[in-house]
Amino acid sequence: MDVIAKHIVYSGRVQGVGFRFTVLNVANNYRLTGYVRNLSSGSVETLVQGPVESIDSFQQDIEESFAGYLRQTDVDLVPPDTSLAEFKITF
Repeated sequence: MDVIAKHIVYSGRVQGVGFRFTVLNVANNYRLTGYVRNLSSGSVETLVQGPVESIDSFQQDIEESFAGYLRQTDVDLVPPDTSLAEFKITF
């Protein structure tokens, strides 16, 4: 099973609406590793790692859950960070 990593920045009304906690729960449901954190710009940054299918499902779940809140989603493939053993909210 190949592990990939995606750096995702969500923009829109994504702070103060439970976004990070939803991302944490969805990531844990798919057994992904990485982190989510608020940015000073008002956006939310996520690094998510795991199997391609799980990450695709994770992205779909987030986009469906916050469809009315998301204005823009920027996604980049990045090298996996093998030091991350869990998914967590960071500051």
